Amino acid sequence: MPSRAAKQAVAAEAAAPDDAVFRAEVRAFLDQALTPDLREAGRRTIGVHSDIAACRIWHRRLFERGWIAPAWPAAWGGTGWSPRQRFIFDRECALNDAPVLFAGGVRSLGPLLIEMGTPRQRARYLPAILSGQDLWCQGFSEPGAGSDLAAIQTRAVRRGDAYHVTGSKIWTTGAHLANRMFAIVRTSDGERRQQGLTFLLIDMASPGLTVTPILGLAGEHEFNQVFFDAVAVPVANRVGEEDEGWATAKRLMQLARSNNTPAALVRRALRRTAAAIEAAGAGLEPEIRSRLAGLEIELLAFEQVELAALPSGRPSANDASAPSMLKLIGSELHQRIAELAVEVAGPPAAASLASLGLAGDEIDDGARVMAKHLAVRAATIYSGSSETQRNVIARQLLGG
Repeated sequence: MPSRAAKQAVAAEAAAPDDAVFRAEVRAFLDQALTPDLREAGRRTIGVHSDIAACRIWHRRLFERGWIAPAWPAAWGGTGWSPRQRFIFDRECALNDAPVLFAGGVRSLGPLLIEMGTPRQRARYLPAILSGQDLWCQGFSEPGAGSDLAAIQTRAVRRGDAYHVTGSKIWTTGAHLANRMFAIVRTSDGERRQQGLTFLLIDMASPGLTVTPILGLAGEHEFNQVFFDAVAVPVANRVGEEDEGWATAKRLMQLARSNNTPAALVRRALRRTAAAIEAAGAGLEPEIRSRLAGLEIELLAFEQVELAALPSGRPSANDASAPSMLKLIGSELHQRIAELAVEVAGPPAAASLASLGLAGDEIDDGARVMAKHLAVRAATIYSGSSETQRNVIARQLLGG
């Protein structure tokens, strides 16, 4: 059940005339475009995106409406919305159980190419990102290089007009679904480990590229290891200069960290947890409801921080702390909400996803709650661990 503070915040937002008109437009679209099966896919989302078939349908509908890339500049296919309109749209999608998109291209790579890509790269890739024709995965982490990306060893040797890439990437979310990958590879060895890295755009259908699944703690297939055996990548697919990919990768990570755990995603989890608490009635300890109220207050604060930190919809290139702050707050809050949901579920949370449909709704719900909890454990590791984010924030605050 929403707290009094949450109800007051929603009422205050609804009081603004311009907001009310825009919200009504968004709700009318969602009422028409979100079919029951799409809403169900949104509700059943466990990992970082919903069922891929639902993602494709929802992506297409947003694209046809012109709303697929709210944070992009209007000249490149964005909506031209104000920060508050983007916030309202995201919240309404969360409140209406819209599918969570598989959209690394929309959220991270597209804005990067707008800033740093060549005219040819923008012309080739941006329309396909907007339409959903291209789905992108991220090839950064390796068996020996996780949050320490400077340790990357996957090699790219240039021969004529192509790089030949050999090595592997690990924990690659959605590599089995994507048709393209953006990756950083090593093209030389410099005095510092950050030197000698290059940022490449890779076709997942390239000869010599193999994707191997990695099952998560709950048994779901979201991650993969990707192997490269002399995979040819055209030099034209390099973003930025050779050996200077560290700067490109840092900018990509700023963009990713600013939106990989947005407040709207966290609100989905809080809504489900609040509904479970309401359904449990008087059978729960009062402390549970107190914790829920505290999490609601934290989420309301996070929403306002997100709104203030990204006035253009994306972080400025010289602001490293805002993306890290948003990622840190969002991912840790998401984890605490998932932990509370497990406590509310009680013994049925011991069930696994393999038990779905075998023992009734209570066991199904418990299995999904546990799967969500396990999936969210990765949120404070990917895109740089919480420790990494705190170091980034500290360096900026100290002027380093």
